Amino acid sequence: MINEFRRARRRKAADTILVMDAMTERVVGRIGNLSQTGMLLMAGAPLVDDALYQFRFTLPGEAGGETAVEIGAHLLWVDQASAPGQAWAGFRFIGLSEQQAAPLRAWIDAPGSRYE
Repeated sequence: MINEFRRARRRKAADTILVMDAMTERVVGRIGNLSQTGMLLMAGAPLVDDALYQFRFTLPGEAGGETAVEIGAHLLWVDQASAPGQAWAGFRFIGLSEQQAAPLRAWIDAPGSRYE
Protein backbone atom coordinates (compact mmCIF):
# COMPACT_ATOMS: atom_id res chain seq x y z
CA MET A 1 0.00 0.00 0.00
CA ILE A 2 1.25 3.48 -0.88
CA ASN A 3 0.77 6.22 1.69
CA GLU A 4 0.63 9.68 0.23
CA PHE A 5 1.21 12.73 2.37
CA ARG A 6 0.16 16.06 0.97
CA ARG A 7 0.14 19.34 2.79
CA ALA A 8 -3.36 20.26 1.61
CA ARG A 9 -6.49 18.21 0.97
CA ARG A 10 -7.47 17.96 -2.69
CA ARG A 11 -11.17 18.06 -3.51
CA LYS A 12 -12.20 16.14 -6.60
CA ALA A 13 -14.23 18.24 -9.03
CA ALA A 14 -17.44 16.26 -9.55
CA ASP A 15 -18.79 18.79 -12.06
CA THR A 16 -17.00 20.35 -15.01
CA ILE A 17 -15.15 23.49 -13.91
CA LEU A 18 -13.60 25.16 -16.94
CA VAL A 19 -10.33 27.08 -16.50
CA MET A 20 -9.58 30.10 -18.66
CA ASP A 21 -6.25 31.77 -19.29
CA ALA A 22 -7.02 35.30 -18.07
CA MET A 23 -4.52 36.80 -20.52
CA THR A 24 -5.85 35.18 -23.72
CA GLU A 25 -9.47 34.58 -22.61
CA ARG A 26 -9.21 31.01 -23.92
CA VAL A 27 -10.28 27.85 -22.12
CA VAL A 28 -7.16 25.80 -21.32
CA GLY A 29 -8.85 22.86 -19.60
CA ARG A 30 -10.92 21.70 -16.68
CA ILE A 31 -10.15 21.10 -13.02
CA GLY A 32 -9.47 17.51 -11.96
CA ASN A 33 -8.92 18.35 -8.31
CA LEU A 34 -8.28 21.50 -6.33
CA SER A 35 -6.56 22.39 -3.06
CA GLN A 36 -5.70 25.67 -1.38
CA THR A 37 -2.18 25.39 -2.78
CA GLY A 38 -2.70 24.09 -6.32
CA MET A 39 -4.71 22.10 -8.81
CA LEU A 40 -4.68 19.20 -11.21
CA LEU A 41 -5.81 20.36 -14.64
CA MET A 42 -6.96 18.26 -17.59
CA ALA A 43 -5.50 20.51 -20.27
CA GLY A 44 -6.81 20.66 -23.80
CA ALA A 45 -4.50 23.50 -24.84
CA PRO A 46 -0.70 23.45 -25.14
CA LEU A 47 1.16 24.51 -21.99
CA VAL A 48 4.72 25.78 -21.58
CA ASP A 49 6.95 23.91 -19.10
CA ASP A 50 7.79 25.82 -15.90
CA ALA A 51 5.67 28.81 -17.02
CA LEU A 52 3.55 31.18 -14.96
CA TYR A 53 -0.14 31.56 -15.77
CA GLN A 54 -3.03 33.74 -14.68
CA PHE A 55 -6.18 31.59 -14.53
CA ARG A 56 -9.84 32.35 -14.04
CA PHE A 57 -12.54 29.84 -13.08
CA THR A 58 -15.90 29.76 -11.33
CA LEU A 59 -16.59 27.55 -8.33
CA PRO A 60 -20.14 26.37 -7.67
CA GLY A 61 -21.51 27.61 -4.35
CA GLU A 62 -24.38 26.96 -2.02
CA ALA A 63 -27.97 27.41 -3.24
CA GLY A 64 -26.85 27.56 -6.88
CA GLY A 65 -24.53 30.55 -6.39
CA GLU A 66 -21.11 30.83 -7.96
CA THR A 67 -17.78 32.38 -6.96
CA ALA A 68 -15.34 33.69 -9.55
CA VAL A 69 -11.65 33.07 -8.80
CA GLU A 70 -8.66 34.61 -10.58
CA ILE A 71 -5.31 33.25 -9.50
CA GLY A 72 -1.65 33.02 -10.49
CA ALA A 73 -0.26 29.52 -11.03
CA HIS A 74 3.12 27.93 -11.75
CA LEU A 75 3.17 24.84 -14.00
CA LEU A 76 5.09 22.12 -12.14
CA TRP A 77 4.63 19.12 -14.42
CA VAL A 78 2.76 17.84 -17.50
CA ASP A 79 1.94 14.23 -18.40
CA GLN A 80 0.20 13.14 -21.60
CA ALA A 81 -3.33 11.79 -21.07
CA SER A 82 -4.71 8.80 -22.95
CA ALA A 83 -6.97 11.07 -25.06
CA PRO A 84 -5.23 12.68 -28.04
CA GLY A 85 -4.47 16.38 -27.57
CA GLN A 86 -5.00 16.31 -23.80
CA ALA A 87 -2.59 16.27 -20.88
CA TRP A 88 -2.70 16.21 -17.10
CA ALA A 89 -0.92 19.21 -15.58
CA GLY A 90 0.00 20.01 -11.98
CA PHE A 91 -0.02 23.66 -10.87
CA ARG A 92 1.06 25.42 -7.68
CA PHE A 93 -0.76 28.64 -6.84
CA ILE A 94 1.44 31.70 -6.36
CA GLY A 95 0.82 35.04 -4.65
CA LEU A 96 -2.39 33.78 -3.05
CA SER A 97 -4.13 36.51 -1.05
CA GLU A 98 -6.64 35.82 1.72
CA GLN A 99 -9.36 37.20 -0.56
CA GLN A 100 -8.48 34.49 -3.12
CA ALA A 101 -7.95 31.74 -0.54
CA ALA A 102 -11.33 32.16 1.21
CA PRO A 103 -13.54 30.91 -1.66
CA LEU A 104 -11.12 28.04 -2.37
CA ARG A 105 -11.22 27.00 1.29
CA ALA A 106 -15.05 27.23 1.40
CA TRP A 107 -15.44 25.08 -1.72
CA ILE A 108 -12.86 22.51 -0.61
CA ASP A 109 -14.39 22.17 2.87
CA ALA A 110 -18.06 22.14 1.74
CA PRO A 111 -20.23 19.27 3.03
CA GLY A 112 -20.37 16.30 0.67
CA SER A 113 -16.93 16.92 -0.83
CA ARG A 114 -14.88 13.98 -2.12
CA TYR A 115 -11.12 14.05 -1.68
CA GLU A 116 -8.18 12.47 -3.49
